[in-house]
Amino acid sequence: MATTARSIVNDNVSPSKVILTLAWPVFIEQILTTLVQSVDTAMVGSLGASATASVSISVTPMMLINGIVMSFGIGFTALIARCVGAQDYERANSLTRQAMSTVLLLGIPLAVICYVLSRAIPRWMGAKPDVVALATGYNKIMALSMVFRTMTMVLTAIYRGYGDTKTPMFINTGINRANVVGNYILIYEPHQVSLLGRTFDVWGAGWGVNGAAASSTITAIAGSILLIIITLNYPGRLRISFKDSFRLQKKDMADVTKISLPAMFERFTMGGASIVIASTVASLGTIAIASNSLASTAESFCYMPGFAFSAAATTLMGQSLGAKRVDMARKYVSTAIKLASGIMLVMSVCMFLFANPIIKLFTPDAQVIEMGGVLLKLLALIQVPYIISMVHSGALRGAGDTKGPFYITLLSMWGVRVLGATICVRLLGLGIYSVIVCMDIDNVLRMFLFRHRFNRGEWKMHHM
Repeated sequence: MATTARSIVNDNVSPSKVILTLAWPVFIEQILTTLVQSVDTAMVGSLGASATASVSISVTPMMLINGIVMSFGIGFTALIARCVGAQDYERANSLTRQAMSTVLLLGIPLAVICYVLSRAIPRWMGAKPDVVALATGYNKIMALSMVFRTMTMVLTAIYRGYGDTKTPMFINTGINRANVVGNYILIYEPHQVSLLGRTFDVWGAGWGVNGAAASSTITAIAGSILLIIITLNYPGRLRISFKDSFRLQKKDMADVTKISLPAMFERFTMGGASIVIASTVASLGTIAIASNSLASTAESFCYMPGFAFSAAATTLMGQSLGAKRVDMARKYVSTAIKLASGIMLVMSVCMFLFANPIIKLFTPDAQVIEMGGVLLKLLALIQVPYIISMVHSGALRGAGDTKGPFYITLLSMWGVRVLGATICVRLLGLGIYSVIVCMDIDNVLRMFLFRHRFNRGEWKMHHM
């Protein structure tokens, strides 16, 4: 399952081949993960708009809290990629152990906070009483898996820093496939299934929304434990042993914190903006919440290449700078943008043309299908600018430049998306479509700002 972790910066291999070698496992992982999440969404959606809203309204605050731990993952990944490029594997392994310790030290208290606030979170988000009741149970169960989920996310990012994108692909796709089976068993009541002319009785726990949370929690715990076992037995440069020290080192943590704090502020900026937007959407009613959630889920299919190429850019930027090859760093980023933009253009056209049928896959509700279809078409318009900003942002993070992305996100998301949506909905009464238009403008602006930041070349001055 695992591949040998090593520096992959190479003059003798075309940039396109190197990028695709890194990106395709991430792309496949994202396809399978998103497909599974979409099935998950469809299963919850079959329970009604309130069930869909209870899950969607809980996701944004949870992601904000997860972001505290994940921001440190960004710092560790950037440093590890730099170490691998410089072939300093001893420090890279030490950083990996410290990353695992950081997840535990931060993750456990945050999980407790999420559990305690399980009912308050949806109420703060402006959910109606029926949605609050469903969301409370969902949040309590999901809080139990937070440490394991963040451990998997951080280790996945670290593996990519080493240049190994295949191991995370196998682990994460396995987790999500198991999650689908668990959902089917735990969400639905006992029922009958007809297959090949025969009818079978299928057992079900009938836990509804709580069943979706329970399945996610069980599979997240199992996947995290499996990934830790693989890490302890990894064949190659990445070698982690419980016999080695997991104690945090002052210099390493200072370097990590220098990168991670701006990344954390950026996540707070994004998470806070998402909460305000979600609250604004919630004021428009359950149909608007459900439509927005399903359109966002469908959109996630389209930006999967963006995540894959952004991850490749992060790894290659870090390793190129570690090898003192600024020229290769620029070449990799330029090639990644060209490849990603071409793929994204095709996907966005498909998303626009088949918007309503796509939403119909997730829900039978006619109102949600109609509204969600329009939202998805609006989202399709900005997929190419979005992927360009993702690749540039990933490259800057790989160089350790996290201040730039933070300032850009703060300016664009709050100055355009949040302010614009708030004015449009709460003051002008323009409705849900205006929220997506503000999001489109935000994404186009960020594309230009990230491109400008990268072209200025200040990332070359970041030393770690």
